[in-house]
Amino acid sequence: MKSDFFRVAAAVPAVSIADPAANADSIIEQIRHLNDRQVDLAVFPELCVTAYTCGDLFHSSILLDASDEALRRIAQATEGLNIVAIVGAPVRHNNALYNCGVAIGRGRILMMVPKTYLPNYNEFYEKRLWTSGALVDTTVNGIPLTTRQILDINGVGVGIEICEDLWTAIPPSSTTSLAGAQIIANLSASDDIIGKYAYLRSLISQQSARCLCGYVYASAGYGESSTDLVFDGKAIIAENGTILAANDRWQHQPQYVISDIDLMALNRDRLHTGSFTDCATLNLNQSASQGFRTISLPQQPENPADSINGEIPDSDTFPTQLMRRVDPHPFIPVDDSEIDQRCNEIISIQVAGLARRLEATKCRILVVGISGGLDSTLALLVAARTFKRLNLPATGIIGVTMPGFGTTGRTHSNALKLMEGLGITIREIPIGPAVMQHFSDIGQDPANHDVTYENSQARERTQILMDVANKEGGMVLGTGDLSELALGWATYNGDHMSMYGVNASVPKTLVKYLVRWFAIRSTDSRITESLNDIIDTPISPELTPADDQGNIAQKTEDLVGPYELHDFFLYYTLRYGFPPRRIFRLAQVAFPGYSDDTIKHWLRTFFRRFFNQQFKRSCLPDGPKVGSVCLSPRGDWRMPSDASSALWLRSLDTL
Repeated sequence: MKSDFFRVAAAVPAVSIADPAANADSIIEQIRHLNDRQVDLAVFPELCVTAYTCGDLFHSSILLDASDEALRRIAQATEGLNIVAIVGAPVRHNNALYNCGVAIGRGRILMMVPKTYLPNYNEFYEKRLWTSGALVDTTVNGIPLTTRQILDINGVGVGIEICEDLWTAIPPSSTTSLAGAQIIANLSASDDIIGKYAYLRSLISQQSARCLCGYVYASAGYGESSTDLVFDGKAIIAENGTILAANDRWQHQPQYVISDIDLMALNRDRLHTGSFTDCATLNLNQSASQGFRTISLPQQPENPADSINGEIPDSDTFPTQLMRRVDPHPFIPVDDSEIDQRCNEIISIQVAGLARRLEATKCRILVVGISGGLDSTLALLVAARTFKRLNLPATGIIGVTMPGFGTTGRTHSNALKLMEGLGITIREIPIGPAVMQHFSDIGQDPANHDVTYENSQARERTQILMDVANKEGGMVLGTGDLSELALGWATYNGDHMSMYGVNASVPKTLVKYLVRWFAIRSTDSRITESLNDIIDTPISPELTPADDQGNIAQKTEDLVGPYELHDFFLYYTLRYGFPPRRIFRLAQVAFPGYSDDTIKHWLRTFFRRFFNQQFKRSCLPDGPKVGSVCLSPRGDWRMPSDASSALWLRSLDTL
């Protein structure tokens, strides 16, 4: 392992039935090729050394002897290579035959893990040929043969299970992961029938999520017998519930898929998920699985060039080329087929939260400040859906537009069009006279467009909303989003405050995505037109005067940085607790259009503001959690307001 990423491959070699010598040639060729691609671990299919479909030939000594010789050849071929291969082969011991995953590396056969669960239904009659390895714990020619072992590859724990093992109520990988394995290799010979592939992908994804592990699945392909079954050559790599790579099946030649498993992310989730440790403690203390042994990969001779002046290499280095996609917009679904489901789910959570609050307070009036920007637009759309769900008239929503010194005709017009289209009650209350009186009261020069100039407007607007809510017997709906909370881009006791904040855990990139989703599905042309223009309008608090042409002069992203970068930083800071160096490296991969200096500059801004602005998050209004990242001080994020950012900023200085 050269970094906190562990490169794995699921390989499907060419197979000749009952010809281990030919199969060894094919396996060795793939091993050498994958080693050249800096793969740490390559997983091959079940019984690929002999072919899975040999039937009763498995009880022929000539085939078993040839398989043993093929394993020796494969082991010899790994001498001097960095890769570890796990291949499927039969293993004899004490008049029993075991279907094994055999780990090979550095010129040696390292360990053998037998299949635990043998299918005995339909076309599979494995109990006719094989013995379950559930109870075996021995050595064969000095090589351990047991299910209770983990291979240590330079500090990375690898466990093995075989085909049917995954389909059982408690797969062996569950216990192996609890015992410390971070990567599970599954050697399989799974035929293809209608609907099976989709189910299998779901099974692999779910098991990798339950075990908080990387899961590498390789299954038999072309070359196996087609007497009764057809094998499609599946190769799948998953990590903690996500399919990272999968091949095109039904190929007539050897193939493989490669991906990098993020060990830092897996280790963080295991540390953060207390139930994982509790489950490990309970299960490993109450079952025979407590007898796990660790087999260490022999070390290569040390290369002096790997260490300079005795210094320990940086543990957070990246491969030269990362073999996995880094999503630049982690809050937004990648698969178009998930758009409707994901958006409906998010909006439903927001609506359900707001509906419950309205019912609990017996409130039938909502007051919302409508600026013509993204956040207030989403809050209003959620409010309209909530009122419809509760069978309340839309007129119970009071939309208040409050033109100020920086309000442009574009945003003002869009605010009015949207409110008219939704049929809510519209009020327009200009804030200029009140703010000018306030400036006079506190001695603020209106020509000085400083933070007092800006925040006085924000607090005046909040006061108006609160007082209108009092007068009408309603409550103020907050509009601020998760990105603004992370950066502290809100006026304390201004737009920072409300009675309920529906957008509190929705980041800015997702706000725009949700508004676009509403626009596409709207049947009212006025609403669609205004929503599309709101999406295209530069993000701005509009607290300083417009330019000479009446356009927005104060653009938020010019001041605090691109929201797509900040949402990326936020995700990896909160979801995985990654250090700045790693977030920077990931951003380099995800955002090739930004220079390194630009990424570093805004990353520094993010951490500085994230720490300095915690005091605003310590007293947030209630709001519904919609995703895995949230900053509620009552649950997801508990941080002292006087925490220092020095450690994080010093880390950035080393980049």
